[in-house]
Amino acid sequence: MPGTEYQYLLPLFLVLAAILCRRFVSSKRGLPLPPGPPRRYITGNLHQLPTSQPWLKYADWAKEHGPIISLRVFHRTEIILNSAKAATDLLDARSLIYSDRPPSWMATLAGRARSVFLLSSAHPWFSRYRKMLHAGLSRRTAQAQAWRPAQELQLGVLIRGLAEKPEAFVGLIRTFVASTALKIAYGYDVSTDDDFFVTLIEDGANAMTKLIQPFFLIEIFPFLRFLPAWFPFARFKRVLQANRKMLDDIEIIPFEWAKNKIETGTHSDSFFSQYFVPSDSGSGHGPHGDEEREILKWTAGSIYGGGAHTTASAIASFFLFMSTHPTVQKRAQDEIDAHLCGAGRLLTLEDQKALPYVSALIKEVLRSAPVAPLGLKHRVTQDDVYNGLFIPKGGTIIANIWAIAHDDEVYPDPFAFDPTRHLGENPQRDPFDLVIGYGRRVCPGAALAEDTLFLAISNILAAFTISKALDGEGKETEPCVEWRTATVTFPLNLRCRIVPRSPDIIASLAVAQ
Repeated sequence: MPGTEYQYLLPLFLVLAAILCRRFVSSKRGLPLPPGPPRRYITGNLHQLPTSQPWLKYADWAKEHGPIISLRVFHRTEIILNSAKAATDLLDARSLIYSDRPPSWMATLAGRARSVFLLSSAHPWFSRYRKMLHAGLSRRTAQAQAWRPAQELQLGVLIRGLAEKPEAFVGLIRTFVASTALKIAYGYDVSTDDDFFVTLIEDGANAMTKLIQPFFLIEIFPFLRFLPAWFPFARFKRVLQANRKMLDDIEIIPFEWAKNKIETGTHSDSFFSQYFVPSDSGSGHGPHGDEEREILKWTAGSIYGGGAHTTASAIASFFLFMSTHPTVQKRAQDEIDAHLCGAGRLLTLEDQKALPYVSALIKEVLRSAPVAPLGLKHRVTQDDVYNGLFIPKGGTIIANIWAIAHDDEVYPDPFAFDPTRHLGENPQRDPFDLVIGYGRRVCPGAALAEDTLFLAISNILAAFTISKALDGEGKETEPCVEWRTATVTFPLNLRCRIVPRSPDIIASLAVAQ
């Protein structure tokens, strides 16, 4: 349930709410907001907000009200885009006014307002973030910095781990993507399954979810931030107090570690080492140097936060779909076998063009189970009109990626797992276009994520057969997963049977790496 405190707080702020809210919000031309479910006079749609997998409810409302729907919570307006055309027309074609982020008081009080993912597009650092990340995470940079050998090294660790401890595959996936991201971001090598940095950043990500996922009254009534933590309606402050230090640590501790490595001459090439200026150099002194380091702290930290969880989600979903679609898996394995011709080696990015079905399979995983079903929220910075509907300045804009990926006008038979839809002369829309974001908020690490997914999935297919888990009697059991409700979703309770296709394959891959 959304926070229940509002029902007690409501009488205190009834007058304020009445002033702030409007029965109808319209432009001077009298154009209506997008349609949506019926609202209450003061609280709007607060009582209807879904608490689990909201993308499904938004898609249901779209069937009733149309592809663009609006919700109101007190005085705030949210516009949900459930069609590819609307999302492209607004977030891409009109990105100049649709690329801002809605303010979050919880994130601000937690010291996260300058996060790459939350920073306003009007902030002077926004363009500098984009420039650094796009340059630092490009494929050209990956080759120059020799990151690909690091990716392949971690890939070998993953393959061996799956052979030795297949029941721990979810943890092995997380360690693989964490190791890759930390190596690229900071030049840090993960050495153990319970690595300190991995644990630190995972705990920090979970703490951040606690701040942005629940409904906190402070987002509606910002003056509540002045209440003492013990006050009955100040639960948000107690949540902040419990998580603030952890959130600070996820940027500060890796930054200080990488800084020390550079200053002592023991560092490895990384995103961090490209941009870090030692304090004893001329450009490292003064406010300018301090600002540059602050920007580097946030951009380097975003590489893990933006890539590790999404990549882990996609690989976990791949295991789920392979366990339930053996014919698809077999066709991909046949393509790999024909290409390798018995060569005992890891597949590399140079093999990708020769494996179109494997590439199509990866696209179908991303389409069938979008890693971020609602993406990140946008904010429109001026009044706008689209197809006769009024979109008010300051409104929150949400692209329902899940609904778009399951739109039968874009993807016929959308609930069928069919990689062939991405093959041939007229393939259906590339799902990568959906999952990497829109406009000036497009993911700068998209190429890196795409490469990591290919390396992991193609080599897992080469080495293993994935099937449904067995029960105590040796019979296959149907998967019974729940999709985590969060910015980045994940198939929970996932169980599979993972068997090496041949002991010789595993041995040859171990030697080849």
